[in-house]
Amino acid sequence: MAPDQLRSAPLRVVIADDAVLLREGLVRLLTEHGHEVVAAVGDGPSFVEAAAATTPDVCIVDVRMPPSHTDEGLRAAVAARQARPGLPVLVLSQYVEVSYADDLVADRRGAIGYLLKDRVADVTEFLGALERVAAGGTVLDPEVVAQLFVQRKAHDRLASLTPREREVLGLMAEGRSNTSIARALVVSEGAVEKHVRNIFTKLDLPPDDAGINRRVLAVLAFLRN
Repeated sequence: MAPDQLRSAPLRVVIADDAVLLREGLVRLLTEHGHEVVAAVGDGPSFVEAAAATTPDVCIVDVRMPPSHTDEGLRAAVAARQARPGLPVLVLSQYVEVSYADDLVADRRGAIGYLLKDRVADVTEFLGALERVAAGGTVLDPEVVAQLFVQRKAHDRLASLTPREREVLGLMAEGRSNTSIARALVVSEGAVEKHVRNIFTKLDLPPDDAGINRRVLAVLAFLRN
């Protein structure tokens, strides 16, 4: 079925959300619109088990669930799709978590959605997105797309660093001064300063005219990737 052809048949759905009211609300909403909720769980491991046991047409997953309350839902979604490649998953969350979201999108199998709860305008829009994901399409909130683009752009810039520049940046992340870095690498302080300037240029970090600490921004880019 083409991604732009919405399914008329009822969908078998697995819901994973630790917020009981939202989970039960989704169960009621989907049931009222003719779909079948085959499992409704509140944590990542239970979702992975339910997705394997019930062979759903589509899954709805929150990002932050027990036990970690960080990116448990996304990690569970990645694990479920590894067990069943192409498993349709719609992430419905208050947050954009780019690390595992990028993993979901990057497998290029489609059947992925990521919507922010506060930006879902109405029930019809939500159900339409769910059906498109179930049909193999990709539905991404514009904010998710923007943050994924920023992350990939930063990753590309880091990839442009030479091995020595990455080594210098790693030592900067340890809080070392240029003098300390020079001693650690057994090079001159002038060589370190040149590497640091190259790092700032390749990461497109502006001069500190506005009081911005470029070393901090460079280290943050390193740690995020």
